[in-house]
Amino acid sequence: MSVEWVWIETLVRGDVVLRAVRLGCESGEVVEEQLGVPAADGDLVLGTVFPAFGNAHSHVFHRLLRGRTHADGGNFWSWRDKMYAIAEQLTPESLERIATACYTEMVASGWGAVGEFHYVHHQPDGTPYPDHDMELALARAAKSAGIRLTLLDTCYLAGSIGTGLSAQQRRFGDGRATQWIARWFSLRERLRVDHPQVVLGAALHSVRAVPAAAIAEITRALPDDVPLHVHLSEQVAENEQSLAAYGRTPTELLADAGALTRRLSVVHATHLSAHDIALLGAAGVHAVFCPTTEADLGDGIGPGIELAAAGARLAIGSDQNAVVDPLLELRGLEAGERLRSQTRGRFSPGELTEIGTIAGYASLGFAPPATLGGPFDLVEVDAASVRTAGSHPAPLVLTGTSSDVLRTVVAGRVVYDREVDVARMAQAAAELAVLSADPTSSADGISAGSST
Repeated sequence: MSVEWVWIETLVRGDVVLRAVRLGCESGEVVEEQLGVPAADGDLVLGTVFPAFGNAHSHVFHRLLRGRTHADGGNFWSWRDKMYAIAEQLTPESLERIATACYTEMVASGWGAVGEFHYVHHQPDGTPYPDHDMELALARAAKSAGIRLTLLDTCYLAGSIGTGLSAQQRRFGDGRATQWIARWFSLRERLRVDHPQVVLGAALHSVRAVPAAAIAEITRALPDDVPLHVHLSEQVAENEQSLAAYGRTPTELLADAGALTRRLSVVHATHLSAHDIALLGAAGVHAVFCPTTEADLGDGIGPGIELAAAGARLAIGSDQNAVVDPLLELRGLEAGERLRSQTRGRFSPGELTEIGTIAGYASLGFAPPATLGGPFDLVEVDAASVRTAGSHPAPLVLTGTSSDVLRTVVAGRVVYDREVDVARMAQAAAELAVLSADPTSSADGISAGSST
């Protein structure tokens, strides 16, 4: 359902709480804002509303591991082996089905935009698909689910520093940076024709997977306005390998390559030196924290407060999609800070809201949602549930969960409505259950369906 006007009882923008707000929509953007006015006939009337949340880091196919590795021992590296086994089995059809269902879960959880950090490009033996088949599958899935997509097409050239790709990694790689660059520009033209709503960004998988010279080459080749993302210092082993091979930390390596600019988003940024933090802050990068994944994989707690104080802009992501809930990610960010500092109130509720909304959208190349000139993207939450009853509006980011999402609006369309989308959610759940049991299963009539 498309809307032209929305009347909002309570609109939460950071620390600012507005009452009786009327927003006008045209071409998917907010074109007018009226304050302190009554609703008019034909308005979509909403209660407590936040700007939609921006998921700045997702690996959508990891969703198939949810509930299947949590009891295992080991660490990130042993978990990665299980993830690679899933990646080997993906086809364009199965990826589209997984993504459609998972993106459907995202809009039902209040995410309005997602950055898909995508590296499963080719067939299992490394042979390219005929026509960007995997990438176009993701574009179709996002359109079906109703979520904005920034496709972060990822360069992945090495198995580790100084080593080639393993058999399980062959489908990730393009051989050389020049070949990845050529494929990226070809994909951009393909998307412009069939999926102009998709923002094509770029990603360097990590300094482990992209040699230093290739990082510099790619940074020079990409247009300046293209969002660029990279996994950074998620594991201590990455830092150790970088120091051994280059005599530089991963952050210093990015600085040497000219990659540290405001268009860069560094994901995880868990194990940083003081010099790293200063470099990232001076560049004004986005630092994308994924607290539920970082906790699940035992990565550690990153220096969020220090990065913010240095000038970096924090954002959040769902990463492996073991949890798809922006409120739990924000709560995890604040909880991690409290645990490591033994101090409460590290980020205010308003700061957390801005991290989850404005910063997430900016990391993906979008203007601030639910503001004049920005995307008409917003989420209505239940302020009177058993979880949220009695809460002031701004702290709802610390009391609610995705279970409290009532509606999600993207580009002026209601893409999720809890009262009418029961069957759609059941279809998505059934699809994920089938694919989690067998990622190679053929489509059998189960589909997450299209947005309302």
